[in-house]
Amino acid sequence: MTLTTTSSPPVSGGSGAWRSVRAELRRRTSLKVSVAVVAFFALMTVAAPLISALGGWGPEEFDKAAVDPYLGGLPIGPLGGVSAEHWLGVEPVTGRDLFARVVHGAQVSLLIAFAATAIVVVAGVAAGVAAGYFGGRTDTALSRLMDLTMSFPSLIFMIAMMSVARDVDRTLLMILVIGLFGWPGVARVVRGQTLSLKHREYVDAARVGGSGPWRILARDILPGVAGPVIAYTTLMIPGMIATEAALSYLGVGVRPPTPSWGQMIAESVAYYDTDPMYFLVPSVCLFLTVLAFTLLGDALRDILDPRGGRS
Repeated sequence: MTLTTTSSPPVSGGSGAWRSVRAELRRRTSLKVSVAVVAFFALMTVAAPLISALGGWGPEEFDKAAVDPYLGGLPIGPLGGVSAEHWLGVEPVTGRDLFARVVHGAQVSLLIAFAATAIVVVAGVAAGVAAGYFGGRTDTALSRLMDLTMSFPSLIFMIAMMSVARDVDRTLLMILVIGLFGWPGVARVVRGQTLSLKHREYVDAARVGGSGPWRILARDILPGVAGPVIAYTTLMIPGMIATEAALSYLGVGVRPPTPSWGQMIAESVAYYDTDPMYFLVPSVCLFLTVLAFTLLGDALRDILDPRGGRS
């Protein structure tokens, strides 16, 4: 008797999930707005030099004519110096254009968040799949490493590392340090999903049909964990953005004059009562980005990973 096997999971579940995503996108206005905001800031990240050039000013150019030296360097004009020349106003004292600073700050902040998230997802998926599929000593070793990493005081370590590392690329260091402590959360989600998938019928059929472990992982396990990972990743990005902003706010992030939203918020605190626009502009950008990614992540989690959503 000939045994007919298949080594691939049914595709209808995956395609059905993405049909649900498109249906929810058409139905939910909040989801449409979230996607639009995410796309806007992603475009700002990619095309920061071109977008800032539209305003006619670079992020490090000084415009002393835009500030009043007799008033402590406060911007001249209403709303922090908003004018046809400076669309969002200028920084106090320096006169640097806020539009250019915010755009380039988005590039720095979101680049760090996206790159750190990529490291976390790749490391977490690799560790989670290995622990869940191979089990035994591999699972024990990786699980104890996850526990150790999650129990470590990550924020203190980040601040210490960023404080003592002086002659290094701060952007690269922040990406590596933030990514170092984020992977166990993804790994645990993927490990649980892998444990559920490795005994499914199509995986057993692939194993009986002679497929090796790496082929099974690539063709059967990874597609099955993709949905929860995508949802978890979208929810993780706001945390990465907030972490970068917090480190920059504490003065251990990227160094001036390189702009980032957290650094701009930290510098603007001294002027929140005399020049509120200087504080509001980067704060609103940070708020909108985090909110948009959070709403998008919630929606994707509910659709792609219903068991992980709210009941």
